[in-house]
Amino acid sequence: MSKIYSVKEMYFTLQGEGAQTGRAAVFLRFAGCNLWSGLERDRADAICNFCDTDFVGTDGDGGGKFDTPRALATAVGKCWAREVQSETGARPYVICTGGEPLLQLDAPLIEALHQAGFEIGVETNGTIKAPAGLDWICVSPKATAPLKQKTGDELKLVYPQETARPEQFANLAFRHFFLQPLDGPEISRHTSAAIDYCRAHPRWRLSLQTHKLTGIP
Repeated sequence: MSKIYSVKEMYFTLQGEGAQTGRAAVFLRFAGCNLWSGLERDRADAICNFCDTDFVGTDGDGGGKFDTPRALATAVGKCWAREVQSETGARPYVICTGGEPLLQLDAPLIEALHQAGFEIGVETNGTIKAPAGLDWICVSPKATAPLKQKTGDELKLVYPQETARPEQFANLAFRHFFLQPLDGPEISRHTSAAIDYCRAHPRWRLSLQTHKLTGIP
């Protein structure tokens, strides 16, 4: 029986945070997560209880169920082609996110996306070891969840988290280290705290959610 990929939404945008900020990309948001059901009734007991993303179901723009890697890769290609003018020389880029994308992203889909010409990035909570072949790995550790993906291109830590402090991760094998202020009613205080930490610990850089600041979807 073939695998079914459940996608919450798929859309063309600019990356809003981290080292790839401002880069054109297709956001491929998979449904489901292993740290929270996505239902408000379960938030208080979730390992990641501050998530601000809707990853439940397949009813978002471009969402649906795809029964083969090729079918999903074709849909990603069409999403890029609808927006990008033909004279561009940039390699197409897809960001696999969620929820937790590594619950679904696998070697056959990676191969299909590469065959479609895409560079592939993933944004993961790091609790599942990443498959081979990804071009960009961004890990965002969450609270007490066990970290299994300890290498990559970018570690992006939502800050502050009482049980996930920057010093726990500073010596891991990543190229970039970012603190991203925890959104919500205390965002101003969290931003000031992240700025202060980055100034005192220059290995860390500040990541702001520019898509929220600019209104980019």
